[in-house]
Amino acid sequence: MPRLANRPEEFLLPVLYSFRRCPYAMRARMAIAYSGVTVELRDILLKDKPKDMVAASPKATVPVLSLPDGSVLEESLDIMLWALTQNDPNRWLPEDTAKRDQIFPLIEENDGPFKTSLDRYKYHVCFPEKPREAYRQEGEEFFEKLERNLSEHRYLVGDNITLADTAIFPFIRQFANSDTKWFDASPYPRLRHWLDDFLSSERFAYIMKKRPIWTEGTVGELFPDRDAA
Repeated sequence: MPRLANRPEEFLLPVLYSFRRCPYAMRARMAIAYSGVTVELRDILLKDKPKDMVAASPKATVPVLSLPDGSVLEESLDIMLWALTQNDPNRWLPEDTAKRDQIFPLIEENDGPFKTSLDRYKYHVCFPEKPREAYRQEGEEFFEKLERNLSEHRYLVGDNITLADTAIFPFIRQFANSDTKWFDASPYPRLRHWLDDFLSSERFAYIMKKRPIWTEGTVGELFPDRDAA
């Protein structure tokens, strides 16, 4: 990792390349803000990807976390897990193995079949093989599972927030925003309440705050800073 201007070598920070509206980047920022571990945040534009990011991660998708030892984390879930290994005060990764065994399959379903349905629902013009409503119905299979879970406890795998909740809610938000009128009238009241809890939180407001777009050769912002929830 190159040295940052006006920052001694021993104070090099992990560098997080992020895009404000990307759900993968959202969940990475949520975990980092929660853990309190400090990184240098570089907000970018996807249409103008910086050379430093592409050099660190040739796949050139956000988020990317470049660590001071030269290693790079290119997947949002890996970044979340890294943050939790630094500090996990409320046990987003519970010690209870039964709960852990529920967390990762839910995230896998979210990132796999549900994300596929979400993309085809949101960008239906690119996927005209089926009616838009058919893709919505495919996504609803995951909604039904989450609604059942929430009928049993406050969060997805228990009465406390876990990695599953934070990893999944940005994608439920994106699905809901694709047709807010439909979502507001949909038969998933517990899911709506659960989502609203995240969207109205101080931490979400903090990670979604508009920040200056990073320009190459400059130092990004400290994240989280003293204003973090």
